[in-house]
Amino acid sequence: MELWQLIARESIRDLVARYNANGDTGRFAQVRELFSPTATMVINPGGTFTGIEEVMTIFTGTADSTSVATGLTHVRHSTTTHQIDLIDEAHATGRLYFFVLTDIGLDHWGRYVDHYEVIDGVWKFSSRNVTVDGWATNSLFPH
Repeated sequence: MELWQLIARESIRDLVARYNANGDTGRFAQVRELFSPTATMVINPGGTFTGIEEVMTIFTGTADSTSVATGLTHVRHSTTTHQIDLIDEAHATGRLYFFVLTDIGLDHWGRYVDHYEVIDGVWKFSSRNVTVDGWATNSLFPH
């Protein structure tokens, strides 16, 4: 394996970790930096969001709908089994599973299918397809 491949894989893993940590703690300005300006995010079920402004409404809308009134005091978003396929030095795809823990315990879970690209020397999401496979009956997230 070449050095650029090792650096790319670790950079992409870091990108996903920052998405989880920043999104879970409401640091949406930092989440915004993880996406390309023309990024697309598809949420199944939920819809398609095109461009950074629309993508960011996913996070702000979720924050508004899961306020303290719903009983949500913490979110712990975890990802596993991250398969990264490098296309070239500036493009890659990824597939991984996620689960989300909240005050109720396991809240919801599913899969991501990602496309990544290098912009100004930094790996970013160019698209993210989210499939939610299930929710707890008392989930604190809208569905």
